[in-house]
Amino acid sequence: MRTLTLGHSPDPDDAFMFYGLAKELIPSHGFKFQHILQDIQTLNERATRGELDISAVSIHAYAYVSDKYALLPSGASMGDGYGPMLVAKQKFSLEEITLKRIAVPGTMTSAFLALQLWLGKPAKDFNYIVVPFDEIFTAVREGRADVGLIIHEGQLTYQNEGLVVCEDLGVWWGRENNGLPLPLGGNVIHKRHEPETRKQISDVLTASIQFSLDHRPEAVQHALQYARDMGRDLADKFVGMYVNHWTLDYGERGRESIRRFLGQAFERSLIPHRQELEFVV
Repeated sequence: MRTLTLGHSPDPDDAFMFYGLAKELIPSHGFKFQHILQDIQTLNERATRGELDISAVSIHAYAYVSDKYALLPSGASMGDGYGPMLVAKQKFSLEEITLKRIAVPGTMTSAFLALQLWLGKPAKDFNYIVVPFDEIFTAVREGRADVGLIIHEGQLTYQNEGLVVCEDLGVWWGRENNGLPLPLGGNVIHKRHEPETRKQISDVLTASIQFSLDHRPEAVQHALQYARDMGRDLADKFVGMYVNHWTLDYGERGRESIRRFLGQAFERSLIPHRQELEFVV
């Protein structure tokens, strides 16, 4: 057995995706996967150092790791008509938010890149603080930030915190880009592995996603252990938002959305160089 490190976040969608692998319910074709559960900002940082064989990363972070990693065709998190949200105690306009302090979940997240595109400003030109994603509600409630940029299950629970949506960046992106989904996260594999090996590993990971979609009740039950403050119905809804047909394969529209997202970021000097997307095929 060849052991590979597999980094993903301790979230219901990732747990759902890798249920078949974690429980050894699918053939692994000679590979053994060591699951490493860390938040996405930490995984992004580890990817810049090339530490893990396979990892979930933000699409934003891919711009900084594409020399070391190739994108896997499966494992995407796409905001199809929804995405990271800007929330506050009261509704603010874009112009007002420009002058507010924003709590963000990490500077390498796709949410943070989308925020810069939406504001039309690089990070140095607005006021923000970095807060762990699960503490953003608290930062807004306590007044340490005026606005919170929320990801993960916060998109479904913000009303419980007495907050309102100022902008849904997934809705905005689709409006501006012919209905394309907002690319948020993906899985990557280190280029130290030969192309043939990358393809074999890719097929195993895709099979895990398909297994979960085919055995949804059991996979959701497995994912519930990572569902912070979510009951089964809400967890199932969250999983459905981020594990779906986009996750099995980006398809041409998914690939085009990444090209646009990182292309616009480069054109506005938000990332250092233009990206040529390299997918495992």
